Amino acid sequence: MVGQGKGSRVLGINAIFHDPSAALVVGGRIVAAAEEERFTRRKHGKLAVPFSAWELPEKSAAWCLRFGDVRADDLDAVAYSYEPDLVPSDGDDITAHEWEGLRTLYAREAPSFLKTALPGLDPRRVRFVPHHVAHAASAYLAAPMETSSVLVFDGRGEDASHLAGHWDGQRLEVLSVQRLPHSLGLMYEEVTDHLGFMRSSDEYKVMALASYGKPAYIDEFRQAVQVRDDGGFRIDPIRWEDYAPRVGKVEQWDDEHANLAATVQRRLEEVLLELGHWLFARTGDPNLSMAGGVALNCVANSRLAAEGPFERIWVQPAAGDAGTALGAAMLLAARAGDEVEPMPTAALGRGFDDETVGRVHAPAGLDLGHVTHEEIAVAILAELVQFRAAGRLKAEATVAAPVRPEAIDPVCGMTVQVAGARHRLERGGQTFYFCCPGCLTSFQASQEETGHGNPSGERVHSSVVHG
Repeated sequence: MVGQGKGSRVLGINAIFHDPSAALVVGGRIVAAAEEERFTRRKHGKLAVPFSAWELPEKSAAWCLRFGDVRADDLDAVAYSYEPDLVPSDGDDITAHEWEGLRTLYAREAPSFLKTALPGLDPRRVRFVPHHVAHAASAYLAAPMETSSVLVFDGRGEDASHLAGHWDGQRLEVLSVQRLPHSLGLMYEEVTDHLGFMRSSDEYKVMALASYGKPAYIDEFRQAVQVRDDGGFRIDPIRWEDYAPRVGKVEQWDDEHANLAATVQRRLEEVLLELGHWLFARTGDPNLSMAGGVALNCVANSRLAAEGPFERIWVQPAAGDAGTALGAAMLLAARAGDEVEPMPTAALGRGFDDETVGRVHAPAGLDLGHVTHEEIAVAILAELVQFRAAGRLKAEATVAAPVRPEAIDPVCGMTVQVAGARHRLERGGQTFYFCCPGCLTSFQASQEETGHGNPSGERVHSSVVHG
């Protein structure tokens, strides 16, 4: 058992698909939670492909520990929101099913990876938490309700895409699980990709595009996507090109694309309503907590709130995979015996004080009505000039170019670099420099004819030499 008694310190980690994140729960209280993209400035943290499954939220995890004043070797547990043992085996072929075996392999090695990323961590403290169990915990444990019906919808976990259950304040009773390949989230990802957007990223754009169309193909989709009596659903293969041409980099959207988006959105809303009624009929609990990527569809959530059977609905703010780090950590804290507190706010990540924020303003530069990149550059330069004039900006110390001594060839008048000069002559305590052997020979001949030197011939001086 992890961290017997009160005051356990649990770090949650989400890393398997996308939106890598970390969360720290101490004594049942959420101390910190942050997504890796907030530190790396890379949207969604990484691509949701098997080859990236090894990447960990190193920066966000380090920040959570630092913010909570907890060292890696102080942790009672690290909750990793994926259970590789639940993934159907493909034998030893890690390339099968689009390299799914590689993702599983990386997940199994997570304890070793985490040991490297978090010096001092005992890898034996890493615990695997099933993906949808972590999603569910991020909903019912973080929600401000003592009990609730629970719905989780997303693209996929280890071998499922949906979980329905009931939290009675002590334990989660799982009432329905939908196994892959049937997935509302993957269906929405597919239409996102077909419409020219980035899957696992731009689904919200499809939701917006739907508002410009009509559900013209709803009858066909009601046949293709059907709710079952056991609280699950069936989704037949969909030929997207039968409804609208695929959108690439040059194609434009038209009514067909908007109508397809509207159709998929409408059917999603209907399915969520049907499953909501199915769940309420079995729990009778007027409270509903939700998580999973599909729960980010605010339009569907609004219909469920307006037309569904529940009196109160709470959606995890980080309903996507980022929230599984928090859910997994809260779950292990609860199992350790801590009294887990509800989520107090969504502002759990890195913050900035007023002084820091005060130094930032937009748009950048003086307000000159600038729009183009060139105009913005001029506005910034104008602001810097204003700061300089007001003494608010000190000029950087300029570094002088290195001085290089030069001499004038007394014969032809050319400038000669003293350093490394090959043709020189010592005469009367002075040194004369020449550009070539011919000038040196000519000078020597003239000196022999006149019988004296030419003290004024040397003009060695320091000056800046420009290449």
